[in-house]
Amino acid sequence: MTHNALHHIEQLESSLWEAADQLRANSKLTSSEYCMPVLGVIFLRHASNRYQAALKQIEADQAAGKMPQRPLQSIDFKKRRSLMLPEPARYDTLLKRPKDGKLAEALIEAMNAIEEEFEPLRGQLPRDYDKFESDLLENLLRTFDREVLRNASGDVFGRIYEYFLMKFAIQGAQDNGEFFTPPALVQTLVNVIEPDHGIVFDPACGSGGMFVQSSHFIERQGQDTSHKVTFYGQEKTATTIRLTRMNLAVHGLEGDIREANTFYQDEHSLFGRCDFVMANPPFNVDMVDVEKVKGDRRLPFGLPGTTKGAGKKKEGDASKNKETVSNGNYLWISYFWSYLGPKGRAGFVMSSQASSAGHGEAEVRRKIIQTGDVDVMIAIRSNFFYTRTVPCELWHFDKGKPAERRDTVLMLDARTVYRKVTRKIYDFSPEQLANLTAIVWLYRGQPLRFLALVRDYFATVCQEAAAVPGELERFETTFKALQDQLAEFMERVKALTTLTPEQQQPLTDGLAELAEARYAYDADRAVLLKELAAFRDRYATVPLDTNTAQHTARHAFEPLATRIKGLVKQVDLLYKLAARCGPLAQELAALEEAAEFHDRRLATKRLKQLEEARKQAVEQLKAVAYFHRQIVWLQDRFPNAEMQAVPGLCKVVTRADIEAADWSLTPGRYVGVAPPEVDEDFDFEQTFRDIHVELMDLNREAVELAAKIAQNFEELI
Repeated sequence: MTHNALHHIEQLESSLWEAADQLRANSKLTSSEYCMPVLGVIFLRHASNRYQAALKQIEADQAAGKMPQRPLQSIDFKKRRSLMLPEPARYDTLLKRPKDGKLAEALIEAMNAIEEEFEPLRGQLPRDYDKFESDLLENLLRTFDREVLRNASGDVFGRIYEYFLMKFAIQGAQDNGEFFTPPALVQTLVNVIEPDHGIVFDPACGSGGMFVQSSHFIERQGQDTSHKVTFYGQEKTATTIRLTRMNLAVHGLEGDIREANTFYQDEHSLFGRCDFVMANPPFNVDMVDVEKVKGDRRLPFGLPGTTKGAGKKKEGDASKNKETVSNGNYLWISYFWSYLGPKGRAGFVMSSQASSAGHGEAEVRRKIIQTGDVDVMIAIRSNFFYTRTVPCELWHFDKGKPAERRDTVLMLDARTVYRKVTRKIYDFSPEQLANLTAIVWLYRGQPLRFLALVRDYFATVCQEAAAVPGELERFETTFKALQDQLAEFMERVKALTTLTPEQQQPLTDGLAELAEARYAYDADRAVLLKELAAFRDRYATVPLDTNTAQHTARHAFEPLATRIKGLVKQVDLLYKLAARCGPLAQELAALEEAAEFHDRRLATKRLKQLEEARKQAVEQLKAVAYFHRQIVWLQDRFPNAEMQAVPGLCKVVTRADIEAADWSLTPGRYVGVAPPEVDEDFDFEQTFRDIHVELMDLNREAVELAAKIAQNFEELI
């Protein structure tokens, strides 16, 4: 997928959210009231799409004689990963029904009909549509009936569903947003433990993101998730379980999800049986009843420390005189380890306090480290979560570590690796995720995977470079139309004897400057496109499988990266000069005798088109250089495609190193500090975008605060 194709999907997600959230803002509904019903509508739209796609496949198979002509059955659709949707549950049926004020009842009937058809969703779909006004429901349905969505694939709807989950989490809907683990963290866990077979268990499964990302990992390998893994989950909140089951259904997945408090319950009896355990448990929970967990076989390393008296977060019926576990973090950590089978892997999110905690927790940590099963520790900076700003760490166990690595742990400090999403929220870009994963591959002695990633980056450089001529041509066509219009106007103005040379001079100079800049641009553009084509001809089909070949290709591209940077500046300059000529032409056209020669509306329209074409052209050029920078990032840190310590980023440490550091598993304690770097590719435009994001967030918060103050004031008087 090219940079611009991904950009269009992101724009679709954003526009759908803005439209849906605007409907909520104009109603009296809170985000929590709105969350489940909206996700239900997305589910309906997706279920209808899957049904229509499956129906077409069935009809084609029947026409081709691959399937007998007979009444269709539920199993025919299930084979094609679809539900046999009853008529009342089809999206078109809901849209075409009369405006009788009973749309809420129709939606509830649709949900009932689906649950009758699909047992795993029994009692899980939202039914609280009766609190919505009919106009709001109709507008909501139409929001998800855009042309682009009617034939959208399951991947697109999976993305949209997860995007809405994320946005509701940011708003704090449903349990203050704790139902949702940021995708960047889930994807990091998946990339490290690679859950591709057997039993996958999440003992605190929230909205099911661990299962969904695991399925994506399996499908990227060309495998069928349903044939490779079985998903098991526990979650203590019934409402959150509904989110999980809907999320699985939207992605065409199934799992055994049960309501249970994992501190006290092992509903699936999975002790020692799991191939993979993944979780983002609640951090720093106190008040876990010692009597209820004492002797639990899932605590082979003992209790981490106990206390008496009430705490902040209650689990069970603890009272002042009851002995409780002072912090539940190491209960979770012990549980995750004990659920693993002989070769099982675990990946989980944990409070950054846990990796260096003292007293009873340090003793449990020592015992776990001495098993040799701690594999990878990754430090994550603050602001990755949506409802809290705390930093965290990602722990990874591997009971199947080979003998040569049983005494080592990869310490990876990723706190300097991030992308800003909003003023308060950060994540990893897909490339940052891939680069961090590549470090794990090198640690595991898998240099071929590292080289394959670099090779893929070269392929992407070539792919993005192939799209450059088209985007530049679009920009140039729009530019020429505006330039010709302004030049023609200038020629006609020159013929007017009533205008003095002084009046004409500013536009004359502006057009001359514009022509000069275009001449320079054309020359540099021709050279760049020729060199990009030559690079593609040389490297697009040549296997870049060795480290030496990859370094050669990287250095061959570096002059092109410099040329790209220069052409970006020229594209921006052409737009700025054209924008400057517009007002000069309007000043002349304001004179009565010149007014008829200038179509102001057309010039304004073309300038807007030029701005959009400029953005697309610049982004396409930058995309080429961006993927080259990923190659540079990896090769500069691991020039031999082998694991080595990188100050401030990573280091492989031994058990003796860890013992000498008081059994700490905090990556920053081992990797040191990175030397200061001069960023020659500093992106001023991206920095301004980040500043703009912050400003927009602050403005939005100011508007919301003003509205809240006004509302409170009205209530007072």
